[in-house]
Amino acid sequence: MADSTSIDARNQDGHTECLQPRARKPGKIELLKPHMSDELLRPNGYLREPPSCVSSGRSTPIPADAPPSVQASSSARRQIRAQQKQRMFPSIEYVDRVSHFDPMSDYRDFRGFFVLFWIGLAIMVITSMLRNYKDTGYPLSIRQWNLFTEKVWELGLSDGAMVASTALSLPLHKLYMSSFGVFRWNNLGMAIQSIYQAAWLTFWCSFPFIRDWSWTAQVFFTLHLLAIFMKMHSYAFYNGHLSETRRRLNDLDTPDTASKAAAYRYPQPRTHLQEIPQSPSQAQNSQSVNGEKLRQLREDLAFELASPLGHVSYPQNLTLYNYADFIFCPTLCYELEYPRTPRIRWMEVFYKTLAVFGCIFLMTVTTEEFILPVLDESAVRLQASQSISDFGLIMGETIGRLLFPFMVTFLLVFLVIFEYVLGAFAEITRFADRQFYADWWNSCDWLEFSREWNKPVHHFFRRHVYSASKNHTSRPVATVITFLISALAHELVMGCITRKFRGYGFFAMMLQMPIVMVQRSRFVRGRTLLNNVLFWCSMILGLSMMCALYVLV
Repeated sequence: MADSTSIDARNQDGHTECLQPRARKPGKIELLKPHMSDELLRPNGYLREPPSCVSSGRSTPIPADAPPSVQASSSARRQIRAQQKQRMFPSIEYVDRVSHFDPMSDYRDFRGFFVLFWIGLAIMVITSMLRNYKDTGYPLSIRQWNLFTEKVWELGLSDGAMVASTALSLPLHKLYMSSFGVFRWNNLGMAIQSIYQAAWLTFWCSFPFIRDWSWTAQVFFTLHLLAIFMKMHSYAFYNGHLSETRRRLNDLDTPDTASKAAAYRYPQPRTHLQEIPQSPSQAQNSQSVNGEKLRQLREDLAFELASPLGHVSYPQNLTLYNYADFIFCPTLCYELEYPRTPRIRWMEVFYKTLAVFGCIFLMTVTTEEFILPVLDESAVRLQASQSISDFGLIMGETIGRLLFPFMVTFLLVFLVIFEYVLGAFAEITRFADRQFYADWWNSCDWLEFSREWNKPVHHFFRRHVYSASKNHTSRPVATVITFLISALAHELVMGCITRKFRGYGFFAMMLQMPIVMVQRSRFVRGRTLLNNVLFWCSMILGLSMMCALYVLV
């Protein structure tokens, strides 16, 4: 039998394997075409002459004593003509494979649904425009337009001043590095930096309340404020660590009085929270350190002072240009050097900028048509409610009507931040690592979601909160501290937006810990589909519930 190009559906153990949903195109297409019977072929591969020796009418019969070259050419033409004859019913190739949406499928290309998502939003906008034109004579009725334009110049100047004020960390750090007394990083340097950051955060968080900005301005300013705060903290504390590492390396020139403790290593970028190693064992401190260990310690300290790419070493990075470059790079964790792309694609910057304004327009239309009317109607009904049951029914109906609009808004916020804004800044700065999120939509619990949906923030918390806490406390306590700080940040965002500090966001964030424990119990663990359904239900319900509670209660 001729060799087949189909894939064997059995592995070495004899069990059936699931193949790709779409069969590969055979490498030898002629094997799928009709074959001639072996009776029509001679042993040398040529076609046998028809018994009647009558020509088909398409060519002149070849004499029996014709040269071999002529016979070969004629035989080749006959084989090609025979292969071109198609069957009346073409054969279909059947192999063992699963569907695209099967849980065992390894098919991952669903770009068509991404296109369908945008088509659906376009239909929503067109329908809303037609309805508004019928009711008011205008295609759009954007009540929030004044909120976007109110004090916009003041917002821009204040935001620039807020970002520029973080540059004070650079001269402060040069003071920590050059000082041999109380201003060293491990002495008063860390305390001075922490006090400055606390005062900075307090002032700029209260500034929008003092200036009485609109909630749209506060959304932008608060989110940008927290991002810049995390950048400043990472820059200061990582360089503080490097300053002490450099000081230790210089002290090893006189090894008799220098510390022989093992070098501290920051966790690798792809290390999970539960896999972060402790600081190297200090059991070696009491042991005698020979020349080989001293040489290894010097190498470890020098390695820590060099950039991941090996082009820059501390303190060569302490320049204003390096700090400004870090501020514009789409990352929250400071490194001496980042991988870069060869050039800036300005058309890509233009497309992403256009997409940012397009997403903001879609969010505005969604808010105007499907969120604000529901909240206005529910606010009036709540004022007229007479009992707790009426209050509960109104809140339940409000949350139900907000489920789909908030799901669309959440997806648009995700796209505008992690795909378009960060992508545009990555293109401008030639920042090569563009993986700002992973497949968070397949998450099975909130801990997995926190790792996948916002990688820059996850890396910051893993590096500067969890890892820093884990060196002084146990792993469960470090996890609680990480969730606590994250919950406080979420409550700060919701409070600045709605001007109500109710604690709903803080409680919802801390509630994720027991939910994760339940989802990872032996009764639920491993049920991927069930956990993903529970994740999405809690996500959609939580968004609309937070909005209803903060706005109406």
